[in-house]
Parts: sequence; structure tokens; C-alpha cells
Amino acid sequence: MKKIWIVGSLGHMGQALIRLLDMMEYELYETDKDELDITDEHAVSLFMHRNRPDVVINCAGYHPSAGAAQSETDMAYKVNAVGARNLAQSAESIQAKLIQISTDDVFSSASDTPYNEFDDVNPVGLFAKSKYAGEKFVIQLMTRYVIIRSSWIYGIGKDFLNEVLEAAADSQVSTMELLNNDRAVPTSAAELARVVKFFIDNDHYGIYHAVCGGGSCTRLEFAKEILRLAGKEDRLTVTVKDGTPEKYSVLDNMMLRLTGIEEPSGWRETLASYMKETGGLE
Repeated sequence: MKKIWIVGSLGHMGQALIRLLDMMEYELYETDKDELDITDEHAVSLFMHRNRPDVVINCAGYHPSAGAAQSETDMAYKVNAVGARNLAQSAESIQAKLIQISTDDVFSSASDTPYNEFDDVNPVGLFAKSKYAGEKFVIQLMTRYVIIRSSWIYGIGKDFLNEVLEAAADSQVSTMELLNNDRAVPTSAAELARVVKFFIDNDHYGIYHAVCGGGSCTRLEFAKEILRLAGKEDRLTVTVKDGTPEKYSVLDNMMLRLTGIEEPSGWRETLASYMKETGGLE
């Protein structure tokens, strides 16, 4: 039975993976920061060598606040970069495969054409830079790795979709102002988990983009689609803050396509399915 270690098990991806893999023929190890701190090199090595997983999936991530203080800057690099390094070097020592969940934020706003895996990155901002540093550690230290970049992942827990629905449900809130109107692709954690499962079961390695199909959208368009599906269009007005800079980070699933791997379904249909499943759809 293949052993799978899910790191960051309480987040969107961790929960989606557990739901998908739990009833299958895998032995799952699930840890979050309270069970194991991936910034502790010794603890990671000890867990890795005691349990000897075949595949490690790193879903962990630290999102610093805007204008982060030095302590948050250190924490971002500690979790997103050093944590990934600790997992990579430890996984390599037992020849385990590492699947690293990364982000569209490694690309900047310099393009209006979807980024594929062969485009040069240009991370802007602390989160993007620290996640890219984690990618580099994985590439430098491992022979059997998969880096999966995705965008606007939603699922069980706190996220943008949840924020919009909560605002719509609050009788004291009539307007929601978005602080950014970036363009990317909303991606269901459940759909992304299906892609991850392929890499668990098959020997393909390298960097892959994995986002839902059906084109991209802005944050404003995403919010309006959430409200439309929830039947709350008349309940909440969504606007964009004046003077807000835009960022384009739409990903192209080129490597999935070239390799013949099934891509995630369209973002509108997966959003509707998720909201129906969770009771957010009217």
C-alpha cells in the first residue's frame, strides 16, 4: 500500500486530498502545523525516516499581510522556503516523491497572455518571492519532484468565496469593496486534487500548471458569479476600489496538455457544483 504524507492537512488542498484519497488504497499521514512544524528540520527528518512515505504533498503556505513587519517576512520565508527545503532534502534522502503546491503569484503583470511553464517567472511581493524560493529549493535538492502551480484555490475553509457569501448574508452590509481586481482563474481544490492524484500514481516530474478551464476572470467577475449562483445579486453590490492596480497571472496548463493529462473542468461549472454541494447555491 502506497504511503502518502499530506502536509498542511487542514487547508483547502489538504482537506480536498483527504476527501479524495481517504477511501482509496493508500495509507495517509496527515499533519498540520500543530502536529508537525515543517520549519523544524529535525522534526521533519525524524517523521520522514520513521514513517517513510512514498509521496509527500506539501500544501502548507504562509500568507503575510500587506506591509508585513520583519517578523512576518521571516515567517513567510521560514514556512514557504525553508519548510519546503526541509521536506525536499528529507524526502530525497529516502527517495520519496515530493509534490509541491505553488502559486500563480510567481508571475507578474507584464503580460496579457496566459503564462505557461516555459515562461520566465517574475515574483513580486513577499508571498510570491517566498513561494518561488521554495520552488528553487525543491528543484535544487530533489530528483523526483512535481511542482504544481495553481490560482485562486477555494474549498472548505476561509477564502474569497466564503468572504463574498458572508458579506451577502450580513444584513448590515450592502456593499463589498474589492481592494484588487486581479485577473486569474478560480480553481476548485477538489479538481486540483484529481490532478495531484495523477502525479501520485504516475511517474511524471517537473513543473505543471493546473487551473480550471473556461477562461479567466477578474475578482469582480468572480464575486458577481458567486452572487449570481447564490441568488444574492440584489442583496450585495460589489465594487472595486478606485486606483487599484491590476495584476495578470492567468496560467496556461500547457504541460498537462502536452503530456496528455486530463485538465481540471471549467471554473464556472466546478464553482456551481461546489456551491450546490456546500449549500451556497440557491
